Amino acid sequence: MKTWKKAGLTALAGSLVATSAFAGAMTVSGGANIAYTGNTGAQDSGSAGAQINGQDGARWGMTKTISFAGSGEMDNGWTVSLATTFANAASSAVGITLDMGDAGTLNFEGGTSARGIGKIADMMPTADEDVGNGIDVDGTTGSGGLSGAVSGGVTGFHYSKAMDMVEIGVGYAPKGGATATSGNVSGSGGASSIGGFIKIDPMDGLEIGFGVGEVAATATGSDNSQTDDHSTAYITYVYGPVTVGYQQSERETYTAAETDDEVTRWGVLYAVNDELSISYQDHVNEDNKVATDEEASGWSASYTVGSMTFKAHRNKATNVTNTIANESEHTEVGVTFAF
Repeated sequence: MKTWKKAGLTALAGSLVATSAFAGAMTVSGGANIAYTGNTGAQDSGSAGAQINGQDGARWGMTKTISFAGSGEMDNGWTVSLATTFANAASSAVGITLDMGDAGTLNFEGGTSARGIGKIADMMPTADEDVGNGIDVDGTTGSGGLSGAVSGGVTGFHYSKAMDMVEIGVGYAPKGGATATSGNVSGSGGASSIGGFIKIDPMDGLEIGFGVGEVAATATGSDNSQTDDHSTAYITYVYGPVTVGYQQSERETYTAAETDDEVTRWGVLYAVNDELSISYQDHVNEDNKVATDEEASGWSASYTVGSMTFKAHRNKATNVTNTIANESEHTEVGVTFAF
């Protein structure tokens, strides 16, 4: 990691506090990943734009990220920080955080970070990726994956505060907002997303959490003010090298059929030593309108040597989107370099 310091991050200082004593620092970090991927299902395509089962594409790929972070202290002791990440040369996350000390932390995200209940959407332990990574049955790699996930929106505000053994978080994503520069508007309008969570650590190694939220409905018809109801609860426990977790989530979707999804996930992680970890996860989604349950399972492993981390995971799902014969498998092996 390389660090640059200067007398004042002029633009940030001028907009926040007028003081000659202001000093800030900016850091730049990055990473790169090279991976071999194997899929079965519609996403395994041999030519651009054509999703054909059985065709093998080029299975080797690379991703790279560069992250910038700057911070400065105000006269009252509060800290303001800016962070932005570029994934494959395109901005993937950008946010401003106001750390108010004992009063908590307020963050505005203009990119893709979870808000509110979305912060605890999946709390199951894993050595690499979660059980839904790479699952895809329609060839788009953007949909057709595991269903029933809870969310609290991605662009907007999030407030958090830790108090002894309790942590709370509240999120607000206004009117389906998408990334926009100041002075502009974005999103589809309609309903806003709002939700929150509470985490409790009643004893060493044990964590319990619960979250609820209302998320702008995607199938609204003529009424764009409707919301879907999301809720989740989880428990994790760390005992020596072993971490176990169990989570139940429910999503009531605003449609004519009033579809409800009930997702159950559990996972276990074993830290063999400081460098090597392995894990297993299981997922089941019950749809109240369909007799077929969506089922998935997957294992993952990671091994760290200095700035290199070797990772591998394999996920398999049946009846994806609660549809019989929808199957998908995803295997990925790679190495990540951090600098």
